[in-house]
Amino acid sequence: MTLACPTARAFLAQPHAPHPTPLDFAVVGLNHQTAPIEVRERAAVRASEEEAILSHLSLHAREVMLLATCNRTEVYLAGVLGDPVAAFEGAWGHALASHLYVYRGEEAVAHLYRVAAGLDSLVIGETQIQGQVKRAWQAAHAQGLAGTLMNKVAQGALAAGKRVRTDTGLSDRVVSVSSAAVELAEATLGDLTHRTALILGAGETAELTLTHLRAAGVKDVIVVNRTAERARALAERVGGRACAAEYLHEVLPEADVVIASSGAPHYILHGSGVREALQDRAGRPMLLIDISVPRILAPDIADVPGAHLSNLDDLTEVVNRNLEGRRAALPHADALLREASADLYRWHLTREAQRELAGRQRAGRELAVASD
Repeated sequence: MTLACPTARAFLAQPHAPHPTPLDFAVVGLNHQTAPIEVRERAAVRASEEEAILSHLSLHAREVMLLATCNRTEVYLAGVLGDPVAAFEGAWGHALASHLYVYRGEEAVAHLYRVAAGLDSLVIGETQIQGQVKRAWQAAHAQGLAGTLMNKVAQGALAAGKRVRTDTGLSDRVVSVSSAAVELAEATLGDLTHRTALILGAGETAELTLTHLRAAGVKDVIVVNRTAERARALAERVGGRACAAEYLHEVLPEADVVIASSGAPHYILHGSGVREALQDRAGRPMLLIDISVPRILAPDIADVPGAHLSNLDDLTEVVNRNLEGRRAALPHADALLREASADLYRWHLTREAQRELAGRQRAGRELAVASD
């Protein structure tokens, strides 16, 4: 017996479960994989600008979180209104579309989870990003831009990142941009025990860099910062010397290695200053490593004989060499993040089902009242 094929009309007449509302969450951004440092500088975020940028982005979504680090600038949006790329370019006033990535829904959630776990970093498994994601979420919350969905996703990302580091051993050996910079100094200059290091900056990354320099045997460190008091406080914590920024060129000839980690809005050291400093070093070379974004060491330093200039993009080879032992943990880490992302999506489906049920109940009550 031949069974008749149901008509389209009959098929459409059959009851179907409602299709769940897509997760209204997106991310747009750029990082070290999609943009060189000279492009990443255009989307850098200084502390004084963060509130204004968030305010602008809030015109494009009901909830907004801004994550800016030395290797990435990303905007997370919930309740998206319009085009995320246009929102990003408008916030910084640059045409950046060719360097931007955009993920939506579950893909956007999965991306933030990977970021918080350190799997999307230049240094895989680095721990600093966990605190940076937390501060980005807190800043959004303080400005009233983190609602139910953003809070849930950000909290989930932080919990997933912590679990990855705890359960996989991915961070057993601390590897960071700071440690990579110090390793590059050792590879270039050899034993650092009798070398003098000069740090430009006094923030979290500068302190981490000094910790690695101390571990490498450096005994003489000079901390230079725009705010003399901050330089003094950091120098006291690590046992170094403090120097106000206006005296940088006076102490520069002492430095064998200069590591720049500061949020200055412009170049604070140029080729002419380095050339002058080298004249007082009796032919001894100077290594300068800029891990700031935007960069604060002018590119023309590379043209000075005896000066060796590197930036964040130059650290990739050092980082990759150090991460070979971590790659075995990546499948486990990915599995944990997939599980965490699935939990978030189940929460979303449950939330949507509850909304649907509440809507039907409300409609039923309104119908009952209207029929009385």
